[in-house]
Amino acid sequence: MRDTFGQQLYAQYKNRKLTTETVERNDGFKEESDYASRYFTDYPKWNAKEKQAIKFAKGRTLDIGLGAGRHALYLQRKGFDVVGIDNSPLAIKVSKLRGVKNAKVLAIEKVDKLKGDSFDTILLMGNNFGLMGSFKKAKTILKKLYKITTKKGQIVAECLDPYGTDNPIHLKYHSANRKRGRMSGQLRLRVNYKNTKGDWFDYLFVSVKEMKDILKGTGWKVNKVIGKEGGIYIAILGKGEK
Repeated sequence: MRDTFGQQLYAQYKNRKLTTETVERNDGFKEESDYASRYFTDYPKWNAKEKQAIKFAKGRTLDIGLGAGRHALYLQRKGFDVVGIDNSPLAIKVSKLRGVKNAKVLAIEKVDKLKGDSFDTILLMGNNFGLMGSFKKAKTILKKLYKITTKKGQIVAECLDPYGTDNPIHLKYHSANRKRGRMSGQLRLRVNYKNTKGDWFDYLFVSVKEMKDILKGTGWKVNKVIGKEGGIYIAILGKGEK
């Protein structure tokens, strides 16, 4: 794995300078971003939705897509027992350097390697519901998350509603996805940093309605939505009937 995300994160941590990445989509669309800086923000600089959502965290917490560890560090300071995972080795290195006590390299697909019935809260902040990748893969991962959480387990999941755009480039991509049997907001991306091109991966944006469709049969249900349709929202998921 070419850890371009981790390289950028480590450079930002080490040099304390703003770093930029280029996110490339498989239709040729490219966007330059300094998003890595957000991974280092402390609570006072979080947006209102994040501040509201983090209050739902309870008990032993698993932070998936740990990044530089900003959410884990906040909860640690509040006395929470937090485990952080990320598939980026350099992200894990940075999070530990910043003080995250329990962090390990582990992809979301392998979350079932963690002990069953051992977490009260799962964090998928920073749009990390997108790590689900696809409709089918999301169902598989959600079932795994069901098994590693306690009876009253919950998921705090941030996502972007892909339908809040009128950009013809994105609308054309949505249409092409549907014709191929993919979800409209199922993006094929890679992250490029400096002269290194990252590996291609699927990243999933869904509406609240689509999220509810994905949840069917997984044991999870939407209890609350923070935010509005057409933008970034955070869903609080609880356990229901399978």
